[in-house]
Amino acid sequence: MTLATAEGKTRQGHWSSEDVPVFRNRYFVAADVVLIGLAAAVAFCLRLDLDGLRAYRRTLLIFGGLAFLVKLPVFYLFGLYRRYWRYAGAREAVDITLAALCGSAVTTVALYSLASLCLSFPPIPRSIPILDWLVSLPLIGGVRFTLRILGHRPLPLVGSNGRDPLKTPADHQRRVLVMGAGDAGAMIVREMLENPGLGLFPVAFLDDNPAKSGMTVHGVPVRGNRDAIPRLVDHDEAEEVIIAMPTAPGRAIRDVVQICQRAGVRCRTIPGIFELISGRVSVREVRDVSIDDLLRRDPIEIDGRDGGRYLRGAGVLVTGAGGSIGSELCRQIAASCPRRLLLVGHGETSIYRILAEVRASFADLDVRPIIADIRHRRRLDAIFRAHQPDAVFHAAAHKHVPLMECNAPEAVTNNVLGTYALLSAAAAHDVRRFVLISTDKAVNPVNVMGATKRLAELLVQDAARRTGRPYVAVRFGNVLGSRGSVVPLFQKQIARGGPVTVTHPDMERYFMTIPEAVQLVIQAGALGEGGEIFVLDMGEQVRIVDLARHLIRLSGLEPGRDVDIVFTEPRPGEKLSEELFCEDEEPCPTHHEKILRARSTDGWSTERLTHHLEALEALTRAGDPDRVLAKLQETVPGYRPRPSMPEAFHQAFVKQEDGESQ
Repeated sequence: MTLATAEGKTRQGHWSSEDVPVFRNRYFVAADVVLIGLAAAVAFCLRLDLDGLRAYRRTLLIFGGLAFLVKLPVFYLFGLYRRYWRYAGAREAVDITLAALCGSAVTTVALYSLASLCLSFPPIPRSIPILDWLVSLPLIGGVRFTLRILGHRPLPLVGSNGRDPLKTPADHQRRVLVMGAGDAGAMIVREMLENPGLGLFPVAFLDDNPAKSGMTVHGVPVRGNRDAIPRLVDHDEAEEVIIAMPTAPGRAIRDVVQICQRAGVRCRTIPGIFELISGRVSVREVRDVSIDDLLRRDPIEIDGRDGGRYLRGAGVLVTGAGGSIGSELCRQIAASCPRRLLLVGHGETSIYRILAEVRASFADLDVRPIIADIRHRRRLDAIFRAHQPDAVFHAAAHKHVPLMECNAPEAVTNNVLGTYALLSAAAAHDVRRFVLISTDKAVNPVNVMGATKRLAELLVQDAARRTGRPYVAVRFGNVLGSRGSVVPLFQKQIARGGPVTVTHPDMERYFMTIPEAVQLVIQAGALGEGGEIFVLDMGEQVRIVDLARHLIRLSGLEPGRDVDIVFTEPRPGEKLSEELFCEDEEPCPTHHEKILRARSTDGWSTERLTHHLEALEALTRAGDPDRVLAKLQETVPGYRPRPSMPEAFHQAFVKQEDGESQ
């Protein structure tokens, strides 16, 4: 029998997965020929004594001959000769069971058919077919799963140092505790054992389920719950804790992180729930705990498959496609199989990057990069006429609060007039759906950015009334990890050794993750009937100073000892706290319990809006910021700008290095 084998053993003294023999399917056929006959003989021997066996010798020969003729084709039909058994699992075990059962049953039917037609022999006892199946199952399956065991379980060999490599780490391996003895933890430990080159050695599992205590998973014991971390770090000299709880709420992750910090041990985690799209967990995906894991609430999951069904086969246009939200929108929309995806943006570098990423992941998708300014109506008309999009997601905006305070004309032309031009083009070219990405800063705004986004919301509602189409807006809180948000700023300041600057000890914000934000946008397109403003239930607001302390601790440092937190003055345009609904709005439920709709009692006429827009456009052309601000205050209900101090603001901005962070 010829075998194809890999050469050599690993340095750790056990066989690697590549050292396992690779059997060709013809060897399984040869093995089955022997095992089928053996199973038939064993079944008869188990049922009959020696005298009975002599009496049924003719029956045994006929049964065995029929088993050869029947079972080999049955096994072939069940795919037992087309599998790579080194990666066999539960599905293959089921197939072997069914194939053996079917083979024994068909053999028995064939035997009785022969008896009734032509041959004469003693009828077999009724238990023989059952015994034949029960004996065939371990014989046929055992040969195949032996290769599975050899291929996926390291074979311990005593090394030159006399140690068992499965119980003692090599010199280059870090001793690791795995928090979570579920599926994710088991997969990670198995990969550590099978790939010693990763440099990780699992010392023990930890799990908060007391029923698992004292058990072993892949030979690694479960030695307590999270409270046992300090003891095991001290007793077993563990150098790292890997949190393998991908669906655990943020409060559980925070608790484990704090215990690790007190024990003085490094802590990392596997990807969170939004990152486990593929369903496979790998040690290579283990990363440092990020602030995304520390939301003061459970991540909100929205069924994107049903919510994004309207995108299948549609032409979709995304403005601001190169930004943080726009690029994630493009990724999730591409996964919904649209007919065409149009990436519209003003910056060529960011559009090039998301174009390359989408084309690499979705090679069959028709993706078109379009460099354009949404303020140019003629350019928009040409784009809509050429590509006829069915849905528009409007993510392009000037969003940095302090910057827009001293650039009001630019904020108006982009956020207001650009949105108006895009809505006009969408209405003129029969775009079926339109989703504007707005912000909680549009609620009772105190800054230019919020006021312009509130006016953009009113424009969307007016367009929905005029067209009767589902044109809607979505209000975000602060998006963790987006460009210019507070987290990257704090991380940069921590990396420099501090101080971390927070504008006020009572400053607080609503937070959401990028996946949550994008799922909300796509779901809003499905929920919208026309003119709605949707808001995600983001729980309670989080104090910025608490966020800063968490980030410092996640970096292995201690606030006030290793990195100072310094409070500065609130900057122009900043509130201490945000709101989600305007004074004339009330929250209403939707069929999704975590998505609310803002119902307004104030209706604006198209003539009133047009009059204000014409005046704003004239003022922006004149380039007079004070008159633009005055007109914004007259136009936008609830806009009460804070006193602006340009020079003081400039100094604060340079010191803070923060765009829209707070």
